[in-house]
Amino acid sequence: MDDRFRIPLSPVGHPEAVVQGDRWRFTVLTEALVRIEWAPDGVFEDRASTFALHRDLPLPAFDVVESDAVVEVLTEKLHLTYDRGPFTPAGLSVQARGALTSWHSLWRYGDAAHDLGGTARTLDMADGRIPLEPGVIARGGVTALDDSTSFLFTEDGRVAPRPAGHLDLYVFASGHDYAGALRALYAVSGPQPVLPRWTLGNWWSRYRRYSADEYRELLDRFERERIRFSVAVLDMDWHRVESVPPQFGSGWTGYSWERELFPDPAAFLAELHDRGLRVTLNVHPADGVRAFEDAYPDMADALGRDPERGLPIAFDITDPAFLEAYFDVLHHRLEDEGVDFWWIDWQQGPFSRIPGIDPLWMLNHYHFLDSGRGDRRPLTFSRYAGPGSHRYPVGFSGDTIISWASLDFQPEFTATASNIGYGWWSHDVGGHLWGVRDDELTARWVQLGVWSPILRLHSSNNPFLAKEPWMFPEETRAAIDDALRFRVRLVPYLHTMNHRAAVDGVPLVLPMYHLAPDEPAAYEVPNEFGFGSELVVAPITTPRDPVTLLGSATAWLPPGLWTDITTGLVLEGGRTVRLHRDGGSVPALLKAGGILPLAAEHETDATRNPGHLEVIVAPGADGDFVLVEDDDTGTTPETIPTVRTRMRWEQATGTLTIEAADGPSGIVPETRTWTVTVLGLEPDAAITADGHAVPVTATSGRVSATVTADTAGAASVTVGADPRPHTVDVQARLFGLLNAAQYPYEAKAAVWRTIGADRNAADRLVELQAMAVPTPLLEAIGELLTAR
Repeated sequence: MDDRFRIPLSPVGHPEAVVQGDRWRFTVLTEALVRIEWAPDGVFEDRASTFALHRDLPLPAFDVVESDAVVEVLTEKLHLTYDRGPFTPAGLSVQARGALTSWHSLWRYGDAAHDLGGTARTLDMADGRIPLEPGVIARGGVTALDDSTSFLFTEDGRVAPRPAGHLDLYVFASGHDYAGALRALYAVSGPQPVLPRWTLGNWWSRYRRYSADEYRELLDRFERERIRFSVAVLDMDWHRVESVPPQFGSGWTGYSWERELFPDPAAFLAELHDRGLRVTLNVHPADGVRAFEDAYPDMADALGRDPERGLPIAFDITDPAFLEAYFDVLHHRLEDEGVDFWWIDWQQGPFSRIPGIDPLWMLNHYHFLDSGRGDRRPLTFSRYAGPGSHRYPVGFSGDTIISWASLDFQPEFTATASNIGYGWWSHDVGGHLWGVRDDELTARWVQLGVWSPILRLHSSNNPFLAKEPWMFPEETRAAIDDALRFRVRLVPYLHTMNHRAAVDGVPLVLPMYHLAPDEPAAYEVPNEFGFGSELVVAPITTPRDPVTLLGSATAWLPPGLWTDITTGLVLEGGRTVRLHRDGGSVPALLKAGGILPLAAEHETDATRNPGHLEVIVAPGADGDFVLVEDDDTGTTPETIPTVRTRMRWEQATGTLTIEAADGPSGIVPETRTWTVTVLGLEPDAAITADGHAVPVTATSGRVSATVTADTAGAASVTVGADPRPHTVDVQARLFGLLNAAQYPYEAKAAVWRTIGADRNAADRLVELQAMAVPTPLLEAIGELLTAR
């Protein structure tokens, strides 16, 4: 196999980490992870698997206690007990050691999984919740990942099936150290790669028979609307579909441009690049290569076939000769024209000519490796194939049904995928097919897309199923416009978290129980999630209430202060609260001391490091953030040139210090403009920059000042000693809430008198409850009355 298909492997465990008998073998990989094997023929597996590439890890400390009847292996984190016989629930167990007392902290062989779920291959045709495959995070502290049926990698880049009857289990016993469980997973399976920066902006995708001219007109319209995309997705009609001669059957698979629509593909792709877009093409490879394809003669020659006979070339990804020709002949010529990466739309199941080898796995693995040739940063776009798939971003979650039930499951589905280390899902934002037009649903879905790993709009081939914002009434259009523009502004933060995911093993989106594993309430908010190091987000995934006209979401806030970056609402944490928002935003809360770097509003190009940034600060505690930027070269954290800019918030002095950029020259501008925005302050706050007074811009609950400085030096902005954030204009907010409520006028007046009474918030809420105020309205009032 070509060198591009070889990957670094270290699959043989440390010899001193092995405890074994004639048919069983245990390898202590970390203090909280043990590999358990059963080989009926006594031959154990030392080749890498799709999940486990690296078993040669530093030797952990452990003890072995043996008797004629039992073998025990003990580390600081786990206690394995084994009776030396064939594996049974009574004879093989692993206990998570530590403070956990749940019976789930004991794993027995053959037990049903007690983990918190991982992810799934696809959301194709799912209308709401679906079962999830296993992850490595368990509330009881111990769970097993079964790797027995995965296939194997050989040192020369080929693959091989597993021998029948062998068992290969990885028992994670990390207790409530969920971050440690993920570090162990990445240590064995390999890290998430660093995505190109441009993947983190907006993607335009629609299943539609575009022509080159129509696509140009679409992009021109988006330019006029001040909405920018960084990825152009061309669905399957880029290739011949309707023009395929009938004797060849379906046009579902194709590799030849539809010249009626794209008469000059290279020029079209060059123009997209000139507009700052990268391009991916959809391909359904299952039907192989047929004689009508432009590349058929070369493909036949590469495989030793007679092209004159015109016989179809079957898709067989397990054949090394086909595999190399598949890339070299079919794909590289299109990449030479300007295609940047491929959307692999495999829907035909896990079966290939060799039992146990899943074509989807093969496509993901080899497409990713091939895309990285020539020192390019590798990328693919395909469905999840099982544990280890985190190495091949971006994930395509399939054809989503348009419904509130689908939307309501997506935040949980995205966050829970982190339990198997899978951090870069891309969903059909807005839904793909079927359903009923619901403008509120579309807006809420796009708002969720802002706070998703990838934001890719998509819809099916239906003239009425559009995602262009101008196709919606004003309220919906404004919400979609704002969401797409804000996503581009988020890219500096997202790209920093992209590097963090690859280097530190922390996915961008995390379930709340990762932030507080010992807090029961954190397990009761499946749709809320941590978003990078600074934020928690509670997307709104149900229709608005007819009385308040507000959408709402239940959130548990960790202890401390939390400030909504859009509304300026300041909330005390350590409690569960119902959050309410109008159609323009969803709750996104910045922790006390949190620092959120954004591109300035006019910086609409997600492909480059901006010259003007806004830095949002939530006061209330000290904070520290390191902005990471690169030049889109290099392939791994070790080879990617990066610049790091540290920002420090000192609560005692109310000062944000932006330190000198640290890294190679030429990656960030020599001079930068910084707009520093501090949340939760009155509009009359005075601000100084490097000791000098500067003009202040103030809106409700936020004050801003702008400075320009050389990136080789430091800059500081001060708002005054120990600023105490609070919610500004609470009474005005309460009046606005009641004024908009679809509720009897006299009842509103009575509610307003109670709200204004000189009593504490709890007493007023009790009285409002006794007045039979509708629950959604009562909860919305309570959110404001209990705000700081």
